[in-house]
Amino acid sequence: MANRNHDPKKTHEIALSGLLFALAIVLSMAESAITPLLGLAPGVKIGLANIVVMYAVFFMGARQALLLVVLKALFTLLTRGPVAGLLSLCGGLLSLGVMWALYHLPHRPTWFIVSVCGAVAHNLGQLAGASVVLSSRLALGYAPVLLVSGLAMGGVTAASLSALLPALEKMGYRGR
Repeated sequence: MANRNHDPKKTHEIALSGLLFALAIVLSMAESAITPLLGLAPGVKIGLANIVVMYAVFFMGARQALLLVVLKALFTLLTRGPVAGLLSLCGGLLSLGVMWALYHLPHRPTWFIVSVCGAVAHNLGQLAGASVVLSSRLALGYAPVLLVSGLAMGGVTAASLSALLPALEKMGYRGR
């Protein structure tokens, strides 16, 4: 018997969310393989998986982006342990909040600015989480390294998303 309440738009959204989550995991794994070769400071990552969250904020809305942040943190918890999971969640939530707020300003800043601010916020969220885990402000001593890397890597993330947008638009995915 056919389901009369079937909503193709909802089905499409669920399928796209699953694909985006899978893409975030693949990008995270690729990043883990690439990062040691780049000689970056400990804790510094490119943020490739954050391209997926940015896409969700811009094209799908805060609810889907939040779902991706939580799923990424759960995956990190399962694969790297509770501290890494907590840091992923802290960074992801603060980054998402900042990007969402900037994206919804009346005079929306460029995607480059949104991305850089999101990357810096991600690092600050992780530093706050590390301070809680360590029960000390000692982790904040690493802030300069992570803030500078957030500026640089946020730029890389923005450039990556900008390079992908023409192809996404050809496939019919446009911003809100």
